[in-house]
Amino acid sequence: MSGTTVSDRATLPRGVTDLRRFKHVVNAMTQGMRQMLVGYWVVMLVALLGVGIVIALLTGGVKASVWDYGTQSPKYFSMAIGITLTPAFFTLLIAQGVTRRMYSVASGIYLTGTAAATALLWLLAYQAEHALYAGQGWPDKLTNPHLFTNTSQGGLIFAEFFLMILAHEVTGWLLGITFFRLGFWRGVLLLPVSLVPAVAAELLLVAQWLADLLRNTGYQRPPLAIAIPSVLIVSALGVYTGYRLLLPLAPKPAKG
Repeated sequence: MSGTTVSDRATLPRGVTDLRRFKHVVNAMTQGMRQMLVGYWVVMLVALLGVGIVIALLTGGVKASVWDYGTQSPKYFSMAIGITLTPAFFTLLIAQGVTRRMYSVASGIYLTGTAAATALLWLLAYQAEHALYAGQGWPDKLTNPHLFTNTSQGGLIFAEFFLMILAHEVTGWLLGITFFRLGFWRGVLLLPVSLVPAVAAELLLVAQWLADLLRNTGYQRPPLAIAIPSVLIVSALGVYTGYRLLLPLAPKPAKG
């Protein structure tokens, strides 16, 4: 008798019927990408909070938040995570009998968890930097526009980075799928579609390096009550679009 119960089936989206296998898929993604992700976290913590502060002290003193200089990095690294996911795991998992629907749902959960973990790291690093700066009497002025105005606004810090990272991950996922399935030139032609989640997040949140450029054109950010759910909806639609693109894709045979 199968180990999958009725209650197991009820906890998963339609078509994802084997809870144990589903957990294995998510775990495979987590374990397979862990070194890449944790390595990035360590490098950023050492490079910004460690080396960055030392350089600031040696070149005129600490005058602003060093951690804030790295606000662009998690978005574009997370895009690389999304790009890597399908070429790295799709063929292997589908060959093991995992459905495209299960793979897509697992990918969405993995990307959401990764975005949350990275956003939490950024939040905690801001708090650690703030405590250090307060103890030393250094100003922790923010160098980029944000949803938050100071590092005590933990909810807004987490929301900004989570939404930005998630949207850029989904864009990366779409880029990985389109180039993996359709090849280079058709992947290039579909770039406007793949970039929609990332562009939507930038236009809806108006934070970080593009904020000043957008404001200079007279563009104003919509209310957060509209912007935040809109980013989540666009990201979810991006994951669904990726799933639809994967449906006709057969596993590619290994070369050699």
